Amino acid sequence: MDTSTLAARLSPGRNLTQGMLDALGRSIVTGEYAGKAFPTEADLARHFDVSRSVTREAVKMLTAKGLLVARPRLGTIVQPEASWNLFDADILRWLLERKFSITLLRQFSELRVSIEPAAAELAARTATPAGLALIATGYARMVAAEAGEDDTLDADISFHVAVLEASGNPFYAQFRDVVETALRTSIRFTNRFKGRTASLPAHKAVKDAIEARDSAGAHAAMTLIIREVMLLITDAERTGQE
Repeated sequence: MDTSTLAARLSPGRNLTQGMLDALGRSIVTGEYAGKAFPTEADLARHFDVSRSVTREAVKMLTAKGLLVARPRLGTIVQPEASWNLFDADILRWLLERKFSITLLRQFSELRVSIEPAAAELAARTATPAGLALIATGYARMVAAEAGEDDTLDADISFHVAVLEASGNPFYAQFRDVVETALRTSIRFTNRFKGRTASLPAHKAVKDAIEARDSAGAHAAMTLIIREVMLLITDAERTGQE
């Protein structure tokens, strides 16, 4: 681990606790502590040149994410991956900073195909005018991106997140970070293998079905988008591409 002080390495606007959380979380998830004892609070405070209170708060936050656990007479230890909160946006981001994994991408897509079509179906039934406007704005951004006037990745993400939010179900909306993280990996992967950006007609089909209050059509159209990604992943797994 880099021995420079945490304060010197923090980006503007980030506080010491957030910076330490990010540095330690990334180290844990990327395997730096595999087979090693986790440092004591005193060692961490000295290593990062921060106070014990900053260290204690960062460790507490990592414990809440399922990465660490305190054991009597054993101190703080790193939890096995099965205990990590995989719905936590930070953990998802750190996971993706490990070596790119087709398996992880497939698992993301399997989750998406069980969430996003259902959210699209619900949006078709219950979306408010504001929700429909969000979806229309997301699609407009994708059209602009196709013309080089917006970021293709951010525009695609804005569309999918808008569908989750337009569902009106707060539980679907809470998947925003998971879907965004999955999409950032998935879109880069599909663009690399397909050599093109997301299909405008496929996304327009979702938008049109939701606006027409066609719940079955919205479900089918969103499923088609994600199934196409899953087919590409299957091909990559079969040919051993990473």
